[in-house]
This record gives sequence, C-alpha cells and structure tokens, in this order.
Amino acid sequence: MKILGWISWLLLVIGGLNWGLIGLVNINLVSMLFGAGSGIERIVYIIVGAAAVLSLFCCKKSCSSGSCK
Repeated sequence: MKILGWISWLLLVIGGLNWGLIGLVNINLVSMLFGAGSGIERIVYIIVGAAAVLSLFCCKKSCSSGSCK
C-alpha cells in the first residue's frame, strides 16, 4: 500500500503542476504531450483523478489515527 500512496502523491503533483501551468501561462502540458482530445489524454486525467480520490481516503484514514497532526 505504501508504493500505491507514493504513486498517488506523484500523480497529484504532476496534475497540480499541469493546472498551475494552465492558470499561469495557459499551457496544458498533458494535451501538448498526448494531443488535445486524444484518448490517452483522457486516460491521464482519469488516472490523476483516481489518484486524488485514493489520496482522500488515505488521508482520512491517517488523520483519524492522529498521524497528520
């Protein structure tokens, strides 16, 4: 489970950097790399979204045990 949490964190960082680029300079790195509207681009967004959901559940679990204080 530890490696899954690390991969999830890494995907969230990549997604956050992409959104930062979109907000700052209107550059979508994912669409530049995989093509705008491509199936691969959609899969990347789904995987990053799944990583966010997984992180929410992991954070909730660790916070309830008192480890995030």
